[in-house]
Amino acid sequence: MNGSASVQRDWIRHPTMSSQRPTIWIARTLTDATLARAQRDYNVLIDEVDSANDADRIVDMSARVDGILPCHSEVFDAATVARLDSRTKIIANHSVGVDHCDLDALKARGIVVTNTPEVLDDATAEIVMLLMLGAARRAPEGERTVRSGVWNDWNPAFLLGQQVSGHRLGIVGMGGIGKVVARRARGFDMHVHYHNRSRLPVDQEQGAIYHDTLESLLAVSQFLSINCPSTPATRHIINRETLALLPRGAILVNAARGAVVDEDALLDAIKSGHLAAAGLDCFEQEPGGNPLFAAHENIFMLPHLGSATVQTRDAMGARALDNLDAYFAGREPGDRLV
Repeated sequence: MNGSASVQRDWIRHPTMSSQRPTIWIARTLTDATLARAQRDYNVLIDEVDSANDADRIVDMSARVDGILPCHSEVFDAATVARLDSRTKIIANHSVGVDHCDLDALKARGIVVTNTPEVLDDATAEIVMLLMLGAARRAPEGERTVRSGVWNDWNPAFLLGQQVSGHRLGIVGMGGIGKVVARRARGFDMHVHYHNRSRLPVDQEQGAIYHDTLESLLAVSQFLSINCPSTPATRHIINRETLALLPRGAILVNAARGAVVDEDALLDAIKSGHLAAAGLDCFEQEPGGNPLFAAHENIFMLPHLGSATVQTRDAMGARALDNLDAYFAGREPGDRLV
């Protein structure tokens, strides 16, 4: 696994550095399987430490490589893109979300951009269910009660939570992840409702009820799962006004992107009791999260673990490398966005 002695971290280069082989920069520590394949097929530069790659760092590296394999942490905004060296021809993201990339600016520079859709749907949906169950059944409080050694009493009113089974789940964004969340939720006998940019074909709905407005969905959502991408249109769509439309005592889960939720509004909804609990795997500030949330036992938090399984991260790495392979072989990358 990562950090093993077999994988060096100090500016790894393929042992047979070749001028015929494209050079790529891997900006974060990826799985050993991904690194091994990359080193087999490319001249590879890898940072020794997973530190912040700011604009100056990204621009500097763009002059040294033909392609970049970044994660969500590397930001390609318009100002950074304008400074990229012309040597870099492709950005093969190790993520499905590309809100860290200014696609219009990259397209204008003629830089190909790809992502890794589909392969993380199952793992992320599992985290959604973990967050939902953990928030509803007061898992953070229960775990700390046992771990701290203060569990010395019990009664039938002890740590009562909310039951998930039989309740209404609203899903915002019925893409690949949203569809898997819906399937998992049906296993808990939940009644699935959803809002999407467009209605799914009836055979894909599997009985889910479509709402053509977010407001209509929120009004019936005893549980709400955010699964839409982060775009200018979805930034803070969950805010004071929209949170107020949820039934009192609702539970919100966000395993999409932190920018979709106004965290100040969420915190106020928790404090007032309008939201019974929240489960969060992403935050507006990452890494680090929101320190104000830590004081509230009914906010169940994870450090952006949605796709964090060995199988999924291997698959994401393979997908990113597939896109690089296609581009450098003169073929159209399968996951090309621009």
